[in-house]
Amino acid sequence: MKRDYPIAVHAAFDTIYEDDDVLVVSKAAPLLMHPVGSTAGAEPTLWGGVRALLAYELACGGQVSLINRLDRETSGLVLIAKTRRAAHELGCAMMQRTVRKTYQAIVQGLPAWEAAACAEPLCPMAGLAPTQVRVRRACHPLGKPCLTEFRVLRRLSASAELPERALVECRPHTGRMHQIRAHLEYMGHPIVGDKIYGGDETRYLRFVESGFTPELLRELILPRHALHASHLEFCYAGRKICAHAPLPADMAALLH
Repeated sequence: MKRDYPIAVHAAFDTIYEDDDVLVVSKAAPLLMHPVGSTAGAEPTLWGGVRALLAYELACGGQVSLINRLDRETSGLVLIAKTRRAAHELGCAMMQRTVRKTYQAIVQGLPAWEAAACAEPLCPMAGLAPTQVRVRRACHPLGKPCLTEFRVLRRLSASAELPERALVECRPHTGRMHQIRAHLEYMGHPIVGDKIYGGDETRYLRFVESGFTPELLRELILPRHALHASHLEFCYAGRKICAHAPLPADMAALLH
């Protein structure tokens, strides 16, 4: 795949919170979570970077368990267990939906609502409608239960360089694949820069075939989808832990 233009920002992460059992980092886009397929070892991953960071703990019997997952083009907070006990407790908390996750997205257009919720079930689009993107999800009654709450934080009028757009807070109550992206597309306000759910999935096919080109940049505005995991709240060992990661520079630039 050509990489004449970067997907987004630097492949890096910052430590936001750490104790003996728990680590919270903020990853940049387009950093992969895990090595995948035939490209394993060809580029850095969050898993590899955290293992390097925790080399001493691993040598002393610790472990690295990524508790939540982010798409490579989604930036923001990832919760990591450093011990077996933490992996078990935090994994159970994720299953019980007591880990509270909040995202911020920059969407196309100006929502008519201040707050809204989408409870449309999600399932793979393949078999429901024509699509050339295998991972694409669709809102459909046959899908799995799904709920996302949204709140508009800021609206921005069109300028000479940028169309109308809005900063939206997103709170998923379930953890379906591409949940926020698919729900926002269903509500008529896809995320800026989204190659799959941005209104024309052929952009994703062109990206896979030719890399990120100047033509795609003109269409998408941002080289990656403008979605950021900004807040995490969870309880561990009787303590409530809150972590926050501010918007990265590429998204913040769209708000000026």
